[in-house]
Amino acid sequence: MSRLVVLAAHAPDLAAGPGTISAGPDLPGTVGGRGYSWDLTDRPLPHLPEGADAVALRPVRDRFTALEGPRVKRTLLLTVRAGTPADVVAEFESDLMAMPDHITTIGSWALSRVEGAVRPSRWTHAWEQEYATVEGLTGEYLLNPYHWAYVDRWFDAEMPGVIVEPRLAHVFRWSDAAVLATATGDRARQVTERDR
Repeated sequence: MSRLVVLAAHAPDLAAGPGTISAGPDLPGTVGGRGYSWDLTDRPLPHLPEGADAVALRPVRDRFTALEGPRVKRTLLLTVRAGTPADVVAEFESDLMAMPDHITTIGSWALSRVEGAVRPSRWTHAWEQEYATVEGLTGEYLLNPYHWAYVDRWFDAEMPGVIVEPRLAHVFRWSDAAVLATATGDRARQVTERDR
């Protein structure tokens, strides 16, 4: 089962069918979003509003960590520069996937390649995580030495090995339940009152 990430101006229509897993308004500090982010199963797709950015994901690797109660779901959509050698892309992906070993606030996580877009899209990768608190993302994750020593070099235009285009979508929102659970079995859709 594929998952999709959608950046849109509003929540999905709840009557659109069982494809929706989770959706909610982006929190302050989000960059490059459109106001709401949705996480969907691939079928059936709800109506996508004009201007929505929807990408299908092919997992590279993921890990589910049980977390009770609400959590912050973060999605980073990024574009690796065209022509980057495959071995360099693999090293970049490896550095991202090592982050949870160094940053204790990361709960469940998934690294995926964008395998297609419902509409034309520039993104090549999605790096997603779940956190118990906003501070787990805005504090420990963003300020961790591993982030700055091993991961930031791929994004920093002043570094000679930069491979990530500067335009990103760094979106995060609340979710009442796990979004990055194993992709097997049925998942109930979820849009909470807090999300409206």
